[in-house]
Amino acid sequence: MLYLLHGQNFKKSREKLHSMTDSLLKKKPDASFFKLDSSNFSESQLDEFIGGQGLFEQKYIVQVDGLLIDTKSKDFIIDRIKEISDSDNIFIFIENELSKPVLNKIEKTAEKIQEFAGDSFQGRRFGVIGGAELNLKDFNIFNMADAFGGRERKKLWVLYQEAVRRDIPAEEIHGILNWQLRAMIIAKKSMSAEKAGLKPFVYNKSLRFSKNFEQGDLRKISCKFVSMYHDARRGLVDFDTALEKFILSI
Repeated sequence: MLYLLHGQNFKKSREKLHSMTDSLLKKKPDASFFKLDSSNFSESQLDEFIGGQGLFEQKYIVQVDGLLIDTKSKDFIIDRIKEISDSDNIFIFIENELSKPVLNKIEKTAEKIQEFAGDSFQGRRFGVIGGAELNLKDFNIFNMADAFGGRERKKLWVLYQEAVRRDIPAEEIHGILNWQLRAMIIAKKSMSAEKAGLKPFVYNKSLRFSKNFEQGDLRKISCKFVSMYHDARRGLVDFDTALEKFILSI
């Protein structure tokens, strides 16, 4: 079974993703949850998820995150899109951008597709301690991605503190940093913006940023991000504290 969530509104699409996975895990408490993204994707693993089951006939719930912008993973997935849709396991795809040809192919087989249009950051308002309000236009959250890519620890920490003062949720900060991380991983292993599935400006900047990290470093950070996210959702760690510790470690 295949579900697709897509669109530029990061907050709404992620909220829907989380509500869906939470609901599915409540309905299927014995199901095993997995996340596939550019840091851990493998063709053999996807094939296993399509046709396999966990122990004692447990089902898989698989979050497929951002793999339809990478040319290699996109082509492999689209070739198997009907098999994914017909699988007894549940696949939830989430993408910021989709080409029309890819969307058309998925529309033929998906159980449900939801689009979340609009920019989730433009014009957003957040409460500030003391009752005042600040428009997010006064604060460019993507500067945090640049500081992270530049491995500028002090600058990133200062920007993080400013984001916290503006009550920007930890999940959104994590999402922005994870977006930059994925872009660096993809750019580092691709020969061009077209092959990376990124816009030229994003590709060139991410490729430049990636030189501040060893490939192994990026993989380790990706694992940390996944663990941080899931541990925070399970209540095992405080999301804000975990983010700050990570920022101070880069």
